[in-house]
Amino acid sequence: MNFTVAIVGRPNVGKSTLFNRLIGNRIALVDDTPGVTRDRREGAGSIAGMEFRVIDTAGLEEAATGTLEARMREQTERAITEADVALLMIDARIGVTALDRHFAALLRRGATPIILVANKTEGRAGDSGLYEAFALGLGDPVPISAEHGEGMGELYDALVGVMGPDIEAPQEEPDPEEPVAGKPLQMAIVGRPNVGKSTLVNRLLGEERLLTGPEAGITRDSIAVEWEWEGKPIRLVDTAGLRRRARIEEKLEKLSVGDTLRTIRFAEVVMLVIDATQPMEKQDLTIARLVEDEGRALVLVLNKWDIVTNKQETLSLLKDRLQISLSQLSGVRFVPVSAMTGAGLDKLMPEVFHTYEAWNRRIPTPVLNRWLGAVQERHPPPLVEGRRLKLRFMSQANIRPPTFALFSSHPGDLPDAYRRYLVNLIRDDFDIQGVPIRMMLRKGKNPFADKD
Repeated sequence: MNFTVAIVGRPNVGKSTLFNRLIGNRIALVDDTPGVTRDRREGAGSIAGMEFRVIDTAGLEEAATGTLEARMREQTERAITEADVALLMIDARIGVTALDRHFAALLRRGATPIILVANKTEGRAGDSGLYEAFALGLGDPVPISAEHGEGMGELYDALVGVMGPDIEAPQEEPDPEEPVAGKPLQMAIVGRPNVGKSTLVNRLLGEERLLTGPEAGITRDSIAVEWEWEGKPIRLVDTAGLRRRARIEEKLEKLSVGDTLRTIRFAEVVMLVIDATQPMEKQDLTIARLVEDEGRALVLVLNKWDIVTNKQETLSLLKDRLQISLSQLSGVRFVPVSAMTGAGLDKLMPEVFHTYEAWNRRIPTPVLNRWLGAVQERHPPPLVEGRRLKLRFMSQANIRPPTFALFSSHPGDLPDAYRRYLVNLIRDDFDIQGVPIRMMLRKGKNPFADKD
């Protein structure tokens, strides 16, 4: 990607719709409610083979210093400063507003080149607004319809006019002899509202990349940020807080929750951020079980550890709660940190990668079956109708999460307690702690038996 494009404008003019159109995917939340987007969202955009980085921003608004809206505007201003070109978008159906004129005047004084984009020009309803846009003093407006994909050719020509013809040059094919950079680790940050998820991400990145504040529910959609830790590429995804389903009423919050759930499904490691002053509440356990159901690797982050008064008592309470209510993730790792001060963060990423390695661990079949034989000698399966169950064979069917197939002559008769016993032994003996383990019971015989 040769250059960066920031999409700016007042609220509800279609910035996120254009962002989705340029990246070719519906990842930004779109709703009729003004001000849906609050954080900067980035993605790889393209038009007719021309590639660039595109930044979706919060709507430009006048706001008093210290308010949430003012912090949103600061994030947008940073995006404009970072960009090589900014697209100032107006709603052609409404026409040019006083707020459009105000921010057009501000952007004219800046160093970033501006392309004026008139959205929603499909049909004739946007004609008058398109003509009004000439008065903003930013050159000819580019008429588009982000929703229907109209005007992308004109936008392409406008970008070439600002950035120069070199951006049209095709990218060189990578040398097959050159090593390819490793695929980034997909890591989601989840938790209840206002537990410090965005603050934690900012502390890890070392910059105020995400919007934070005392207000609950600032983050509305999942924001992905590319990052490196000790040379290892990571894709951090900050998500909206998950409340109990009974409390979710507004359509926008339902969209935010759906976005968070999709992020968990596509993650590899999930950091569950917990308020250490209120550890492992019912909603925390619900989220942890959701992560386990999806088969993702889980790390618990005890945030706000610096303000916990009785640390030893809190740790004991947490361990007891995990053992009772989250036994299916026995040995899950938890790290006490303070996102505000940075305390404990040096231990966080090593735990993440240790859990990630366990999630990817594969045990050779001969090793598994020697282990299975030793287990049956030490603690045989129970009797069923006076006969001892025989576990014939075991293999690892998959990783991510570790999944095992156990073959028996009567798999339906194996008690759940003995299956859990085997799973817990696998955790302890092969160091697969804190990740989901699946065990499938199969009827059959050893496939390696009776071979010539």
